[in-house]
Amino acid sequence: MVVDNKATVTYVQLLKEDLVIIRLVPKDGPVPDFEPGQFITLGLPNPAEGGKIVRRAYSIASNPENKNHVELVIRWVKKPLPGRLTTQIFNLKEGEEILWLKPSGKALTINEKLPDGSPDRRRIICIGGGTGIAPFVSFAQHFHATNDKREIIILQGASYVDELSYKDLLTGLEDDSIARGRDEWNFRYRAAISRPQEWFNRSWGGQTGRVETFLRPREGGLSPLEELIGEKITRENTIFYVCGWQGTIDGVMDFLKPGGMVAEHEKRGDGSFEVKYESYG
Repeated sequence: MVVDNKATVTYVQLLKEDLVIIRLVPKDGPVPDFEPGQFITLGLPNPAEGGKIVRRAYSIASNPENKNHVELVIRWVKKPLPGRLTTQIFNLKEGEEILWLKPSGKALTINEKLPDGSPDRRRIICIGGGTGIAPFVSFAQHFHATNDKREIIILQGASYVDELSYKDLLTGLEDDSIARGRDEWNFRYRAAISRPQEWFNRSWGGQTGRVETFLRPREGGLSPLEELIGEKITRENTIFYVCGWQGTIDGVMDFLKPGGMVAEHEKRGDGSFEVKYESYG
């Protein structure tokens, strides 16, 4: 039997009509322990279904070291029909109550060991499409809080600049990396806008196209990501984490498979792999 916990919505930031950041504080007990990359399941009774509890899973954007609240970034599902849960979430006000189940999921948790048992010190590339950025915001804040010196690069894709939900936070973390030096905190953040021709995106001067275009080789042979890094990406030096629509996952794998990279669920006989991903549609 499912046992729901209760939480209070303590913060609501409407980024645009269909994109919101919310914070939850459990009503009975502390913020639950979890690993970066995990998700939490929220629930609300749906009046249109006789009060039936509708539940959905959402990746956690806050980091485990933050015991003040759980933070989520949520897209309102409007097509083909209004979302049964997201529509209600978007009507929540600060101080109101929501149900939750404990964090779970292993698809995007950080890989700490190689098949031979040695520490996995590979460069970490996180690719988030839309709200798929959430688990990687947790990654970045966790690495920063724990003084982890592994290199981590976050690539975010969106249609419009106002959908870059954590741009300020992630840019600030990169500024700190520049100030402290990459031997102390090795972090970079880049974004891609897929509709640069739209008037609302007129000020955008960064990467254009879908987020996986960071992996497309240029005429010189290196991709924009490799140019940023300064070397060729190999199976030995990099591990990828990807979250977003299935189209984003497929697009990333189209670029990585020719280089011999495989996902965890298709790992080799020796247990090795270079990609972990989670799709939400």
